[in-house]
Parts: sequence; structure tokens; C-alpha cells
Amino acid sequence: MQLQDKVIVITGGGQGLGRAMAEYLAARGAKLALVDLNQERLDDTVAACKAAGVEARAYLCNVANEEQVVHTVTQISDDFGAINGLVNNAGIIRDGLTIKVKEGELSKMSLAQWQSVIDVNLTGVFLCTREVAAKMIELKNEGAIINISSISRAGNMGQANYSAAKAGVAADTVVWAKELARYGIRVGCVAPGFIETEILAGMKPEALEKMTAGIPLRRLGKPQEIAHSVAYILENDYFTGRVLELDGGLRL
Repeated sequence: MQLQDKVIVITGGGQGLGRAMAEYLAARGAKLALVDLNQERLDDTVAACKAAGVEARAYLCNVANEEQVVHTVTQISDDFGAINGLVNNAGIIRDGLTIKVKEGELSKMSLAQWQSVIDVNLTGVFLCTREVAAKMIELKNEGAIINISSISRAGNMGQANYSAAKAGVAADTVVWAKELARYGIRVGCVAPGFIETEILAGMKPEALEKMTAGIPLRRLGKPQEIAHSVAYILENDYFTGRVLELDGGLRL
């Protein structure tokens, strides 16, 4: 798919990886529908995309809320007249050991910690994929849906909730690729390793150094490298049903 003038929806598009993707795709001529919960950051990213000479719009939406997702996708369709792609990037973390014993005191991961991550990182991906795919079929728009999984899908200590969600996202990539191919909709997935984002920037230097030492390439990934992979999947019409791992050679 050539990206020039194609309408791409990016959830979590106001910041971090989402912003990097938006700016990268804008430079390739795509029109951007950016979905997030932070209006200020959305506005900044929209302005950056418009500066690249493309149409971009902001949409406030909680991807875990079915009613909001349905409304937002309909609004995007009405505003642009088409939808050619979706990047399911929105996500949260609520890390913690399932069971922790410290100085004789036992604590547990709360159901709220578990459910909030599942709601956004897995259910949100389902809702957005369902609604965008339905609208693409209705409009007879072919294109691609890209899910953002994680290296943690293999199982990472302290991330029972996040790992479960990201493993589910990877599995559903295969399911949806098989289900939607008949409509000309491809579904791919990118599983990043440790990337230079605000979350990692807040880590203690010694912890960050230890993390980086375990990566064969001896560095963190850059947001633009993830954006490049997203563009590759959008543009390569024979890529579907597969997870593209981008982790510098690290294996959990």
C-alpha cells in the first residue's frame, strides 16, 4: 500500500511511540487520525504532522470503552471519508509481582492492576480492530491493521498482566489475518524490545545500564526504528499474520 494520502489511525498517537509513528508516516504523505486521552499532547503531535504538509486530526477516546471507540471510528470515517490503516499502539503498564513477600509481609497483584492492563492492552485492541475493520469493509477500503505487542509476550517477571495482554495481541494478529484477508485487510504485529521512551527515561541509571548490557546490540531501540517497521508492514502487501520482533537480539 502506498502511504500517500492514505488515512491511518494511530491509538496512543499523542506521545511516545505513537508520536514517532505519526511523524514518520506524515513524512511519507499519510493522513493521520490520532487517538489519545491527553489533549495537549495530541494537539502537539497534530501540529507536527500538519507541519509536514498532511492532514491530521485529534480524537479523545478511551480505547477500553466500547461506546467511545464506536463513536470515534465513525467520526474518523465521516471526517476523512476513508480508513486505510490502524496501528493499535495505546497501552499502559501496572507492573508488580503476582505474589511478593518482603520482610515477612505478603502482598499480591490486585485485580485492578490486572484488569486495567487487560482492558486497555487487549480489550482495547479488540474493540479498535473490530470497529475499524467493520468500517473498512463497509467503505470497501483495503489496507492493514498493525498491533503493537512486546518482547514481554514471552513472559516477563513482574508483568503477568502485561505479558498476558501482549501474548493475546500476538495470537489475535494471526486470527484476524486469517479472518480479514478476504476483505483485502492485512493484519501484522510489531513486538518491540526495550525502546528509548519516557517510561525508560525515568529508570535509575544503574538499572538502565544493566538492562542495556543484556541486549546483544548493546543499546536501546529508537522510536523511529519502531515507526520504520510499522511503515514497512503498511507498505508491504504480502506481509500478514506475522509478528515482527524488534528487540536488538534480546530474548526473554
